[in-house]
Amino acid sequence: MPLISATDLRDRLASVHLLDVRQSPEEYAAGHLPGALHADLNRQLSTASDPGHDPARGGRHPLPPLDRFAAQVGAWGIGPDTEVVAYDAQGGGNAAARLWWMLRALGHERVAVLDGGLAAALEAGLTLTVEIPAVPMLPPHPADRWRLPMVDAEAVDTLRRDPARKLMDARSSERWRGENETLDPIPGHIPGSINLYWADNLGPDGRFKTPEALRAQYEALLDGTPPERLAVHCGSGVTACHNLLALEVAGLPGAALYVGSWSEWCRSDRAKSGSTKGTK
Repeated sequence: MPLISATDLRDRLASVHLLDVRQSPEEYAAGHLPGALHADLNRQLSTASDPGHDPARGGRHPLPPLDRFAAQVGAWGIGPDTEVVAYDAQGGGNAAARLWWMLRALGHERVAVLDGGLAAALEAGLTLTVEIPAVPMLPPHPADRWRLPMVDAEAVDTLRRDPARKLMDARSSERWRGENETLDPIPGHIPGSINLYWADNLGPDGRFKTPEALRAQYEALLDGTPPERLAVHCGSGVTACHNLLALEVAGLPGAALYVGSWSEWCRSDRAKSGSTKGTK
């Protein structure tokens, strides 16, 4: 399972490598789980902080170059056999699931997301510390390519027109309908996409629904389309990874990620060629 419960983490804390993926470095500095290093979404899990970053080319959170991320993984003290647990404060949505996907795409198998995030850890009796652990820097993680499926805007433009394939948007239903858009310059969605809000993967307690419930949820929406014919996106390729994680939990692996997502698409000529607001 790509998830670990807070009680299991508590019992195995000394044997896992923790990464805190909350967006704010200040939150991490104010208190984090013992042994956790901070993984920064903008600087380490994307090129959003790079000089000259343009969301029209790769979206708001483009993937870093493969060799750069491999070097960062080694700098975190993670080798091929290291057991990694990622957590955030939003049930994996920002951006523990993104880190899980990136490590898996790098070829690292031993990685899980803390189910329920930081709140579940505290509920299980774990405490916070301000101590930043010292870890030995390792060589870059072995990697020769991104090993999980991805699609670019051109491929999305083709697959959205193919009745045998599906494109899923993980943003809230309001943003998908073109309402309450505050992050991107144009509201709406990619024509032909279906919508499953990433937070719908979680129950009222902030933990993932059961594998059976998730499978039923996704199979109803996919309507016979196999996951290998599905591509998932969101606003910037972050919360889409939450849906990819949920599909994995449900036993439905194989979907592709469109990293550029709506933040790239809406800035392109493709967005100007057809209406996207409030329509499928």
